[in-house]
Amino acid sequence: MPSTPLSLSLSNHGQQLLLTGHDKTWELDALWLRERAPDESTLDPLTGQRLIEAAELPLDLSLTEARHNGDTLTLSFSDSHRSDYSLAALLTEAQPVGEHEGLSLWDASTWRQHGGELPEAEFSAALEDDDALGEMLDQLQRFGFVRVSGVPATENGMEALIHRIGPVRKTNWGGIADVKSVPNAYDLTMTQRGLEPHTDNPYRDPIPGYIWLHCLNNAASGGDNMLVDGYQAAERLRDVDPQAFECLTHVTPGFRYHDTTTRLESEGPLIELDSQGRVKRVRFSNRTERVPLLDSATLRRYYAARQAFYQLITSDELTLHLKLAPGQMLIMDNYRLMHGRSAFQLDGEVRHMRQGYVDRDSTASRRLLLKDRRRACEEATS
Repeated sequence: MPSTPLSLSLSNHGQQLLLTGHDKTWELDALWLRERAPDESTLDPLTGQRLIEAAELPLDLSLTEARHNGDTLTLSFSDSHRSDYSLAALLTEAQPVGEHEGLSLWDASTWRQHGGELPEAEFSAALEDDDALGEMLDQLQRFGFVRVSGVPATENGMEALIHRIGPVRKTNWGGIADVKSVPNAYDLTMTQRGLEPHTDNPYRDPIPGYIWLHCLNNAASGGDNMLVDGYQAAERLRDVDPQAFECLTHVTPGFRYHDTTTRLESEGPLIELDSQGRVKRVRFSNRTERVPLLDSATLRRYYAARQAFYQLITSDELTLHLKLAPGQMLIMDNYRLMHGRSAFQLDGEVRHMRQGYVDRDSTASRRLLLKDRRRACEEATS
């Protein structure tokens, strides 16, 4: 990306600015430029928040002059405003985000090619060192999960690390809750049965962002975890069956959790896209899905598409199998990763996991702040 375009020109009576250089042209609208003018009369210098009411800008606003000197772009507008911009900052913001940029989609073969090495972190290092915590969060962002070792073998052993990132998301089950087999279980996770790949709590609004699963004890037989990259599965479906993919982005099933004290209901497509058509969230919860009574043709399309998606997320090709040992923990992106487990037998032993949720905003904020600090340190020492 050039820091200094070769040429500037105005088009459409000054309503667009064309920046041309290195065989590329950026078209920037005058209104878009005016509402993000970096001067103190437009943006508060302390908070960076906008001071003008952008919705009151005249819709026929245009540029009257554009010139640049190095990285500084000076623009004058028809409302008599004038401001200096950083060309590099503007073009960075104008650059389209690539498909799953910054993410590494994976399948079972990915880890075989890496010698079985998974995204890993060490609890005490992430707890005490910002660089280690930043690396852990970067891996979580890139792969959708990370396995953490050395977690204290106490019921709230993972809590100190959670507090380095944000608050525990409290639900009707409390904060950090037990996951173990109990009589008269209120949820199938509290039984010894296997669980199909799924995302957690699609019946909540908002859906919890990250799952923290800490192993205190595991069954000698069974109880293995299964992980599937839901983004990879969705993209495979888009490639092999575009009609099924489209169906799962448009038909919206409901999800429901009811017990004696709680009524939770929400809805959403199994594959959710952002404004650019990129996969941004997957849902799958056979235990709690409730498909509305749609017309028969739509229902049959949906059921066929759901089956095609299910066959992908349960395939050996896409599934990573692992077993947590006591003192290990999985952190999983609940908008991306599907997880399940094999059935287990206790035979007098105890399989005891502790699980909590942390929201996406606090996790993303912590990761980006640490990234900014690393960048600032690198620039200061360069």
